[in-house]
Amino acid sequence: MKIMRLVVAGAPGSGKSTFVRTISEVEVIETERSATDHTSLLKKKTTVAFDYGRFTFGSSLEMQIYGTPGQSRFNFMWDYLIKNAQSYIVLVAAHRPNDFHYARHIISYMNQRVGIPMIIGLTHTDCPGVCSTEEIMTKLGYMNQKNRPSVMNVNPNERGSIIEVLMACMTLVVERSGRNQYRRGGY
Repeated sequence: MKIMRLVVAGAPGSGKSTFVRTISEVEVIETERSATDHTSLLKKKTTVAFDYGRFTFGSSLEMQIYGTPGQSRFNFMWDYLIKNAQSYIVLVAAHRPNDFHYARHIISYMNQRVGIPMIIGLTHTDCPGVCSTEEIMTKLGYMNQKNRPSVMNVNPNERGSIIEVLMACMTLVVERSGRNQYRRGGY
């Protein structure tokens, strides 16, 4: 069985822990503690190290899913979690424009450390005050289609929605490995 490591990043309250809990086929390892800073305005508990879950696609692929802490004071865990990943997702709460700059910071931080496929997952798209995809992508620094990552709506509470995102991540990883193999003279 092949193993793929996927990291789920994003601002506090963007849906990372819910994403991992909803999709995992095993009991989730969570490191949540009481929120003591501004995060407590969004939720009572926050991830301080990581969330871990697992999802299998048949008998051929095991996807290990790691949710990062959202707060930058725990960014040492971001380094640890991303270094062996094949892909990552940055969840962005589409109804909280004040978080877009921070999501941009997370993307920049990860891209400085790895050159792996990434997807932007828009969450909370059913909430009042939701911003358009174009507005969000502009705030994330993607002014046009060139070099823009894949963008998908994802509901962290719905297993089917998450499976669509996981399949898109797998597709990006396979496409990338095919291009790399071609560059090395593999075809």
